[in-house]
Amino acid sequence: MKFKQVLFTVAISAVTTLGVIWGYGKFMKQNNSYGGQEAGVLPSNYKYAGFTDGATPPTGGAIDFTAPAAAALPAVVHIKTKTNAKQASNNLPRTSPNNPFGDLFDDDIINKFFGGRGGIIPEQKASGSGVIISDDGYIITNNHVVDKADELTVTLSNKKTYKAKVVGTDPSYDLAVIKIEATGLPFLLYGNSDDLKIGQWVLAIGYPLNLETTVTAGIVSAKARSLGLNRDKNGTGVESFIQTDAAVNPGNSGGALINTDGKLVGINSAIASPTGSYAGYSYAIPVNITKKVVDDLIKFGTVQRGFLGVQFVPASDLNEDEKKKAGIPLSAEGIYAQEVPTDGGAYAAGIRKGDIIKKIDGTEITSSAEMQGQISRFKPGDKVPVTYVRNGKENTTTVTLKNKAGNFDIVKADAAVDLLGADLATLDSKKAKEYGVSGGIIVKKIHDGALNDQTRMKDGFVILKINEKDVKSVEDLKAAIGSDKNVTISGFYPGYDGVYEYPITLGE
Repeated sequence: MKFKQVLFTVAISAVTTLGVIWGYGKFMKQNNSYGGQEAGVLPSNYKYAGFTDGATPPTGGAIDFTAPAAAALPAVVHIKTKTNAKQASNNLPRTSPNNPFGDLFDDDIINKFFGGRGGIIPEQKASGSGVIISDDGYIITNNHVVDKADELTVTLSNKKTYKAKVVGTDPSYDLAVIKIEATGLPFLLYGNSDDLKIGQWVLAIGYPLNLETTVTAGIVSAKARSLGLNRDKNGTGVESFIQTDAAVNPGNSGGALINTDGKLVGINSAIASPTGSYAGYSYAIPVNITKKVVDDLIKFGTVQRGFLGVQFVPASDLNEDEKKKAGIPLSAEGIYAQEVPTDGGAYAAGIRKGDIIKKIDGTEITSSAEMQGQISRFKPGDKVPVTYVRNGKENTTTVTLKNKAGNFDIVKADAAVDLLGADLATLDSKKAKEYGVSGGIIVKKIHDGALNDQTRMKDGFVILKINEKDVKSVEDLKAAIGSDKNVTISGFYPGYDGVYEYPITLGE
């Protein structure tokens, strides 16, 4: 009798396991989003950790991290970057567009007045980590890992090495997507960072201090932390970090933070340290924010960032006098609406100055980081339930988010390029060789637009960089500009020495 019961139990377990595998495959085929996670192959969680045999990480008693570590190790990569030596010069030729005096003054005099300076910035090398998220080579890392790099090399845990290209970056989130040309790669499944609890075990995996793959363990010590690190060129950033005490050092940036199921819950991004090395706390970007950013970068080349349309401050940051003046209870918690512009989505939905926002999409919020973390998951045009309190009464309304321009349009990477007002063409390889550069974009004809209105750039200028990032084709230029409003164009005029920079603002 006991034998039959055991046999029955084993049979049920086998059927359940097969059902999970079948269900996973079906789910992945029906949910096509986020950078290739729809691929119809088993991710590294199953292939390397033996989870298909019904094994699950322990939930109580002695904790064994071998299964989740085995799941993640093959999908975490080493990224090495090289930034070529560069000439740092603003020397102006006698007849350059920036020297209207021609031969009247010597170049040295012009350089003194207009900031010319020479010199060579030496070649630089650095390294970081990354996480494979699809079997065809999409990899998440930090923006600061790949920023300004001329060459990216990715090494897998099996020592295979690939050249990588940047798909898209966003400094305000400190995230980037790169890609290698390969198939059948192990990749990590996304977990749910919202489910993380304070005190829960997590593992940090990466390549710190140029070591081989390294796994460290710690607990979630806090959520929704803001450090003021992430800033784009407009001075804005999105931060809602997971804080852990898993050891993270330089080189871990862009690596995986996983839970005990072996699923990705964050991208390691920063450490709090007086020395530059691990001193007790590390910070990761939650995967629920990461996957939306990654999806946007792959689909559009730039992040589709939605805005609520509220200038706010946490109610807990207001002192007693400020709360009395604002007419809100001293015990008030939530987000206090300091200003609600009339052209924003919040105003259209009925939210007004003085309201206290309590929930975004059903999730309670009490801090700026929590507010940013929730809104960052949506794009312009999305309708988001917002719960707020006015005069002691709780209300719920639906806000349709807008983009930074104040409309609902999807921002495309080439939209800002049109504002330049110029005919552009990829520099011919023969000409590039003649000029001694590896590539660039020639400005064939300048029309009405930002270049004409804000610079003295002339036809024939060769663009080499956008915001210090090398560009070798018109497509590179579009990707480099993305949705940035403040752009610095660097390049040269054939026949003249020196590199010229033109800062411009695209749009309002």
